[in-house]
Amino acid sequence: MSVEKSTESGVLVLRFANPPVNALSTTLRTELLAAVEAAESDPAIEAVVLAGEGKHFSGGADIRGFGKPPEPPGLPTLIERIEASPKRFYAAIDGTAFGGGFEVALACDARYGTPYAKVALPEINLGLLPGAGGTQRLPRLIGVAAAIDVITSGKPLSAQRALELGILDGIVAGDVVAATVATAIAERGRARRHVSAKPLAPDPDAIAAARKRLEPAERGGLAAQRCVDAVEAASSLPFAAGLLRERELFGELLASEQSRSRIHVFFAEREAAKIPDIPADVTPLEIKRVLVIGAGTMGGGIAMALAEGGLQVHVVEAADEALARGRSTIEKNYAATASKGRITQADVDARLGRMSFGTDLASAAAGVDLVIEAVFEDLGVKHTVFKELDRVCRPGTLLASNTSTLDIDAIAAATSRPQDVIGLHFFSPANVMRLLEIVRGTHTSPTAIVTAMALAKRIKKVGVLARSCDGFIGNRMLVGYGREANYLIEEGALPQDVDRALKAFGLPMGIFAMGDLAGLDVGWRIRKRRRAEGDIAKFRESRVADELCERGFFGQKTGRGFYRYEPGSRVPQPDPEVEALILEESKRLGITRRSISDQEIVLRCMLPLVNEGANILLDGTAIRPGDIDIVWIYGYGFPAFRGGPMHWADTLGLTNVRDEMRRFEQQHGERWKPSPLIEELAASGHSFADYTARQPAVTG
Repeated sequence: MSVEKSTESGVLVLRFANPPVNALSTTLRTELLAAVEAAESDPAIEAVVLAGEGKHFSGGADIRGFGKPPEPPGLPTLIERIEASPKRFYAAIDGTAFGGGFEVALACDARYGTPYAKVALPEINLGLLPGAGGTQRLPRLIGVAAAIDVITSGKPLSAQRALELGILDGIVAGDVVAATVATAIAERGRARRHVSAKPLAPDPDAIAAARKRLEPAERGGLAAQRCVDAVEAASSLPFAAGLLRERELFGELLASEQSRSRIHVFFAEREAAKIPDIPADVTPLEIKRVLVIGAGTMGGGIAMALAEGGLQVHVVEAADEALARGRSTIEKNYAATASKGRITQADVDARLGRMSFGTDLASAAAGVDLVIEAVFEDLGVKHTVFKELDRVCRPGTLLASNTSTLDIDAIAAATSRPQDVIGLHFFSPANVMRLLEIVRGTHTSPTAIVTAMALAKRIKKVGVLARSCDGFIGNRMLVGYGREANYLIEEGALPQDVDRALKAFGLPMGIFAMGDLAGLDVGWRIRKRRRAEGDIAKFRESRVADELCERGFFGQKTGRGFYRYEPGSRVPQPDPEVEALILEESKRLGITRRSISDQEIVLRCMLPLVNEGANILLDGTAIRPGDIDIVWIYGYGFPAFRGGPMHWADTLGLTNVRDEMRRFEQQHGERWKPSPLIEELAASGHSFADYTARQPAVTG
C-alpha cells in the first residue's frame, strides 16, 4: 500500500509511503486520489492532513516517466481534485517537499513544517518548469519576484526561509503531523483557503529584471525564460488560463533538446556511481581521519572539501613558511565565504576545528585512514612521498594521489601495497568543483574503489571512475581540444576569436582564458616532462604557448598569458605582443592566414573531444559515454544544456560527426581520422547512447 490512513476526531491523515523519497508514482497517485474521493463522500471527515512516511514528505514525480505517455491519474488531475474538494486540506512537511510534492502542498489550505523541512521546485535542473500548477500558485502566495527566484534557482529553501516568504504557515518543533491535526480540529467549520484564489498584481519590472538576469534561451536558459513566461501568465491571466499556459510551456520544454540533455546528465550522474565489475557485497572502509600532503592551492582546497564533509584533516608541509601560508589561505577563503553570507561563523569555526597542521609526516601518517598526496606534479617527487608513506602508514591505509596525468601504476610501484593505491584527481578549486576523477591502477582493490566512491558522495562530489593512463579521461581529451585551438590561432583566428565562439557555444570561458586562469606553466611542465620521457607528440605541437612561458607569461598570476590583465583584475584583455607572436609563428610555418568562422572553431575544438572520448571507451579507460559527459560538465565546464560531448555528438548524429571528421581529415590530415568506434556506430545507425562496454574495467 502506498497511502497509509488514520483518522482522529474527524481529521483523516494520509501518509505517502513510497520509499526512499515518497515519489508520486502512478500507484501512489491512484491510491491518493481514491482516498480523496472517499473522504469527500464521508460526512465524518471534515479535513485531511497530507504527510510523508519516513524522512520525506515527497520528492516529487518519478523522473523516469518523463517523456513517456502519462499514466492516469496525472499529477495535475490529483492536485486539482484536492483543491476542488469541499474538505479542508493541510500539509505536514517533515523533510523534503520537492517538485510535485511541493506542488501538492501548495494546493492545501495551509502548510506546516518541522525545523528540518525543505521545499523546492527543482525542475529547472532538468530543463523543465513546474508543470502541476507550481508556477501559478507560488506567485499568488509569495509574489512575482520571489516566485521567479525560487523557481529559476531550483534550490531548496529551509523551513525558516519558507516561513519568512509565507510558504509555510508555521514551524513545529515536535510532531508536525499531530500539531497539524490539532490545527485542523481547531479550525473546524472554517472555509477553504485556496492559494489559487489569492489576488496577484502584475509586476512588469520584476519580469523584465528576471529576463535580463537569466541566461538567454540560446545559451541554455530556455527553461528559465519559459519559467518567467509562466509566472507572467499567472499575473496576467485568470487562474484556469494560466494553468493551460503552464502546461503548454511544460510540453514545449519536455520536447526540447535542452531538457533531454539535462535529463541525460541527471541519470548519467547517478549511473557513474555504479561499477559493473565490483561485487555488491564489497563494502567501503570507514574514513574518519585524513592526511593531506601539501598546503598549496590543491592541498588547501582538498583539506577544505574534506573538513566540510565532516572529516578530521591534518595538513602536512615540508617547511613552516609554506604551511603557514597554506593555513592563512584556508582561513581567508572561509572568511570571504562567510562575509558573503554563504556560511555562518559557526560553520567556519567548526570546519577549522576539524583541521590541524604540521610538518612531521611520519607522526601524522601513523593513525590516519586515508592519505591524499597533493605535491608537485613530478613522478620522482611522488615516488619519494609514496615510499615514505609505505614505511610509516599502518596496513590498510588508503594511499591516494591527486595527480592529474601521471600513471597510478608507476606511483604504486614505489610501495609494497599497490592494492591500496588509487588516484583522487580533484579539480581546482577543490572545495568548489564538483568532479572527483577516481583513478584505478592495475592492482587497485575493489575495496579501495568503493571507499573512494563513498568518500566522493560524503564530500558532495560526483565521483567518476577511470582506468589509469596518461591524463585519464578529462586531461587526455583536453590534448586534442588544445591542439586544435592552437592550430586555429596559427591559421587565422586570435585567442579572443576562439574564446568568443566557445563561449557562444555555452562554455563558461574559452580555452585560452581557461589556460590563463589555471596557469600556462602547468601544461608547460607536462609537455616538458613528456618530452624528457621520450613521449614525442604524434602531431606537431604549437610553439606559441611554450614561447609565452619562456617569456614568463604564465597567465593571470603573472598578469600576462594569452591575454594581459590589469592589476587586481581577472578580465582578459587582448595583448598586441601576443598577437604579434602569433602572426610571426604563422609566417614561420608558411601559413597564409584566413578568416575562420565561429562554426568551424566550435567543430574543430569540440569534435576532437568526441573522437578521443570514443577511443577512451574502446580501451576501457571509461566505463560509459555518460561518465565522460559528467567529467567534462563538472570538471571542465562543458555546457550541461548540451549534455556533455558524447551526448552532444549524438544530437548531431554520428553519421554527421563521422562525415565532418572525414572532411577535416582531407583538409588537415591524419589527426582527424575518426575513431573506429565512431565508424562502427555511424555505419550501423547507432549512437553513443546505445553503446555497451565491450570489456570490463581492469580489476585488482
